[in-house]
Amino acid sequence: MTIAGKIESTIAIPSDVTVSKDGNVVTVKGPKGELSRNFAHPSVNVAIEEGQVAVSCEYPRIKEKAMVGTFHAHVRNMIRGVTEGYTYQLKVVFNHFPMKVAVKGDKVQVDNYMGGHAPRFADIVPGVTVKVNGADVTVSGIDIEKVGQTAAVIRGKRPPEPYHGKGVKYADEYVRRKAGKAGKGK
Repeated sequence: MTIAGKIESTIAIPSDVTVSKDGNVVTVKGPKGELSRNFAHPSVNVAIEEGQVAVSCEYPRIKEKAMVGTFHAHVRNMIRGVTEGYTYQLKVVFNHFPMKVAVKGDKVQVDNYMGGHAPRFADIVPGVTVKVNGADVTVSGIDIEKVGQTAAVIRGKRPPEPYHGKGVKYADEYVRRKAGKAGKGK
């Protein structure tokens, strides 16, 4: 079922950002770097006109309307990435055994989780920087997908457990706690 005659969504281009299009590939250059992405779709068009990026589709169906919104979000995230960048804050929480987190080349090493001897390694996606300051881990970069993926992989190596909250968690994440052993029932 067709939704409307034409759907169009526009994104303003800031003054310090340049956006260019070569075929289906949109390239965004800004003060922090450059990002490119392929926006190939048979009925959704991406055009650069008068200081803004226009994403449009004529006689869209429901899935094509969704693709207009998806392309709009991708371009908006690319522009924000090259101007401001993205940052994820992670926190290492431990009780008795001190966990150590360190950056070793293109990997993050998590040592001594619950007294374990084997270190855990998480890959850092190229284009992302990871900084460790004590129990705080900062993941930053210009591509939201790469930054989010790296943060999720680091957290996934030792996610917080529900009884004591130990592990690696996002700084603003709330870990729902479970009650421990309540004693023997009579």
